Amino acid sequence: MTGAVNPGSVPSPVPSSVTGSVPGSVPGSVPAPRGVAAVLADVDGTLVTNDKVLTQRAVRAVDSLHQRGVLFAITSGRPPRGMRMLVDPLGLRGPIAAFNGGIVVEPDMTVVEERVIPMDVAAAVIDTIRAHGLYAWIYREAEWYVTDPRAPHVDRESTTVQFQPTVVPSYDDLLDRTVKIVGVSDDFDAVARCETVAQQQFGTHVSAARSQPYYLDVTHPMANKGVVIQRLSDSYQVPLGQIATLGDQPNDVLMFVRSGMSIAMGNASAEVQKSATYVTASNEDEGFAKAVEQFILPHAVPGPKVRPAG
Repeated sequence: MTGAVNPGSVPSPVPSSVTGSVPGSVPGSVPAPRGVAAVLADVDGTLVTNDKVLTQRAVRAVDSLHQRGVLFAITSGRPPRGMRMLVDPLGLRGPIAAFNGGIVVEPDMTVVEERVIPMDVAAAVIDTIRAHGLYAWIYREAEWYVTDPRAPHVDRESTTVQFQPTVVPSYDDLLDRTVKIVGVSDDFDAVARCETVAQQQFGTHVSAARSQPYYLDVTHPMANKGVVIQRLSDSYQVPLGQIATLGDQPNDVLMFVRSGMSIAMGNASAEVQKSATYVTASNEDEGFAKAVEQFILPHAVPGPKVRPAG
């Protein structure tokens, strides 16, 4: 849908499809939710403003979910440390999916699960990114590496994740534990073309999707938001049809197509919006809080109190 839905209407998910052969992107629709027992939200462009501010209204919205017994979880392309500042304000209690699921951590940052890109694939991905005129940086385990501290968006990323990268002359000796490779450019068309080529060239060997118009995130094939929502469902024994998802970028569509209720932000592209059940206001206009208040809370039901295993 491309317009906001009447807040009082019962969600009726729209059949969705995703191009590319990325694991976790099985097209289809799910039944209308029998209540919402869990919420999975993207962070940048969704939960926080463009200046990376978590508003008090957003905090109150999440607190309202906790009070109703609804599980709340976040997933992002950020590294684990880049989401640590959200743990206390949001009262996060369960695993957090960093790097779009490449690393799953507990709120105390203990690593639960890690999915690395094979070395030969990582090297080829970097070559493809550079061939399209994009700058490449990598995350190895939870550390961030760049070859040029003045490269596009390094300062912005530093502000977002609240730590500085390690500058190295080459990535050649660091590719054995790579969990995420990012292609960066302010030529949005070049980023989109590189996304398409990466999906075609590497197929099921990686998950490649834009997390921002200027970022192409490449991770392990089982590190994508479609897999994150499935893991949430399995771990907490919440049916997919009772999970609501919120996001703003093409990589969020991977969780939209699996959830009972999906909400695109007003700042999302038309492509992303048409894949969602509802469209809320932008992240600059309290879109996250409004979505919780208008679309989710009217259907909230307590989720099972199950502690996920590993």
